[in-house]
Amino acid sequence: MSDWLSFKTVVQGSVVFICLLLVGAYVIYQARFLIVGPQIALSQELPWRHNERQVTLSGTATNISHLWLNGRQIFTDPSGQFAAAVILENGYTITTLKAEDRYGRVTTITRPFVYTPASFITVTD
Repeated sequence: MSDWLSFKTVVQGSVVFICLLLVGAYVIYQARFLIVGPQIALSQELPWRHNERQVTLSGTATNISHLWLNGRQIFTDPSGQFAAAVILENGYTITTLKAEDRYGRVTTITRPFVYTPASFITVTD
């Protein structure tokens, strides 16, 4: 009879351990978004040199509470997609995308652009 009780105790202990292990793995899996922090991904890398004054930055932002482009707040759709236009100044312009999550962690992407009007571009053979 004592062998049966010890076997039963071992089985119950093993089941409880496995359940706790599964619950812990699930909690860690669900917490991955909190652990990673804010993420910004541009949908395409734009060339640095432009002869158009307006450039549109677009992409996806995840795990964020706020998103700014050059200090101006921009917004995402429910799936995290964003698109924002930047007006380039003559010469050199630096654009900064900044995302912050609800815990204050910040991610930044900086891209330089050079605006050269079409009248200043010369074609050489």
